[in-house]
Amino acid sequence: MNSIIGYYSTKFGELWEKSLDDLIKEAAVGVLKEVNIEKEQIDAIFLGNMLGGIIEGKLLLEAHLAGLLDIHIPIYRIEAACASGGMAFQMADTYLKSHPNSTVMVLGAEKMTDISAEEVTEALAAAASEDEQMAGLTFPGVYALLAQLYLSKYHYTEEHLASIPVKNHAHALLNDKAHFRRMVTIDNVLESPYVAYPLKVLDSSPISDGAAAVILSNDSHLIKKTKSLQILSSVVATDSIAIAKRKNLNELAATRIAGEKAFREASLQHKDINIMEVHDCFSIAEILALEDLGFWKKGEGGARAQEMITHRESGNNLIVNTSGGLKAAGHPVGGTGIKQIGEIYLQLTQQAGQRQINSCRFGLAHNVGGSGGVAVVSIFGV
Repeated sequence: MNSIIGYYSTKFGELWEKSLDDLIKEAAVGVLKEVNIEKEQIDAIFLGNMLGGIIEGKLLLEAHLAGLLDIHIPIYRIEAACASGGMAFQMADTYLKSHPNSTVMVLGAEKMTDISAEEVTEALAAAASEDEQMAGLTFPGVYALLAQLYLSKYHYTEEHLASIPVKNHAHALLNDKAHFRRMVTIDNVLESPYVAYPLKVLDSSPISDGAAAVILSNDSHLIKKTKSLQILSSVVATDSIAIAKRKNLNELAATRIAGEKAFREASLQHKDINIMEVHDCFSIAEILALEDLGFWKKGEGGARAQEMITHRESGNNLIVNTSGGLKAAGHPVGGTGIKQIGEIYLQLTQQAGQRQINSCRFGLAHNVGGSGGVAVVSIFGV
């Protein structure tokens, strides 16, 4: 079976002194050192990146990486908006299924802070439909529409949404790689400026730089020498890029479909999952994710969020976003999906340090691109 045998992440944040190449090389070299293997033992590399061609004018990142590491193996660059990292991982897992006794690296990286917030927002909007772009509807605007519908239909308030960033900031305090390591309160969230009603600054993930990498292998001899985590399933599903063409704005159908298939392939039930990293680009997104993945009934997520039942100190069986999530750990879009998987790896192999959750056996990572145009759900077990 394919397994993760190592993980490394750069710090996430405003890394002014580092270029995209710097971040990619740090993650690649770092994960090789973590696993204690040589680059010659890597058979292929999968690189998730969204904005290199837009922000830095860098295409053919495969050749950039080949030069950085002085290698000549197959390298594949994958773009799936904010799900670029998760998609790269899924493709690497699929590659290994047809390449026995092989070992691959999966990287996710993004450099976003060298231009203005307005320019980044415009670049990210390239993953929206043409109609939405023409109307000036950004991703904050799309998720704001989803939040408005959700709050109205189920009679919740902005305070229910605010519980998500409060929890995730509390978790990020224990993550030394996180973009934001500070507590926020419900009042802090509610008093922060609106980005797109009803979502505020503190409901929203930041613009971040960063990179993360994992090593995957099905070489039994190498797996035995490392702290390994089995990949039980990794599934991609897609939906219309335009929200106007979706049948139901009360869910992200790609998440629901990918989740259902991932559970079938893993032969697990929801009650088996102890730890999750879900795509909380905005506070409403985490609530929808828990519902669409089948952990909460549709419409009860607002109440469950306010109860903080997925907080590390809740005493419950399921803890969500121990890394701090996208909201507090940061969201370098190409790197996010790999960071999520890396956090599950650390937790399930008992390497998460201060933020370690006890008695974890199974975990799930959920990565979304294009406001639900694509979703990747991966399930892991020790």
